[in-house]
Amino acid sequence: MPAHHEQHPALPSVAGQSPAELGGPGSILLRQRRDHAELDRLMTAHRAAAPGGPERDRLWHAFVRLVFSHAFAEETVLWPVLRRIAPDGEELTGRVEEEHQAINELLARVERDPEDPRRQEWAEQAFRFVREDIRDEEDVLLPRLRAALDDRRLRRVGAAWEAVRLSAPTHPHPAVSRRPPGNALAGVPLSAFDRLRDLFPTTGPTARRTALALGALAVTGAVVLGARGRSREAGGGPAGRSRRRPR
Repeated sequence: MPAHHEQHPALPSVAGQSPAELGGPGSILLRQRRDHAELDRLMTAHRAAAPGGPERDRLWHAFVRLVFSHAFAEETVLWPVLRRIAPDGEELTGRVEEEHQAINELLARVERDPEDPRRQEWAEQAFRFVREDIRDEEDVLLPRLRAALDDRRLRRVGAAWEAVRLSAPTHPHPAVSRRPPGNALAGVPLSAFDRLRDLFPTTGPTARRTALALGALAVTGAVVLGARGRSREAGGGPAGRSRRRPR
């Protein structure tokens, strides 16, 4: 994924600014930076953990859950705000949505084929994409929000973003639209299914059959609701899904 920093007027990155400069406690900028720091920590710890061990597996699942809840909240709450306030918001958010889609598809491969020898290669590629995504957001997109919104509005957006993040899907679903209302509608059944999977790991034939049945219901509901959402998106900008594919 190429960096996009040089293509837009330079604003101060949020990476090195103080909490007060970013809107104070509860600001969306601080919440975003908090999650980015945690993602970085999880990726670093995963690389250091023993291959095949329980600690690496635990770190991986924590990373996946945070990646998808974080990105879903961005796409549902944050990027629509940016498209309204920034002249180049459509272009900027479209590129980040491409990054999110590529990450989604890579992590879906890892979950689908846990015994594939390329699993670690896919994970490392996803880590690179996530780090590039963080830099694009902190250096290019989030500064647009800081320039356009006062501290109170940054905190209001932050509260809405946090509420969505806490109830978002926690596993990859590449077929779901990247934009509202399609993603929000499809996210309801998928989030419920994902959180059941997180609570009850699918070990053993009975658990696997139960998970498959629940998954079929969740995906069916998501497809129906997502299709309704996509019909509303028609004519309203680029398609929610990216044409970009991971290598």
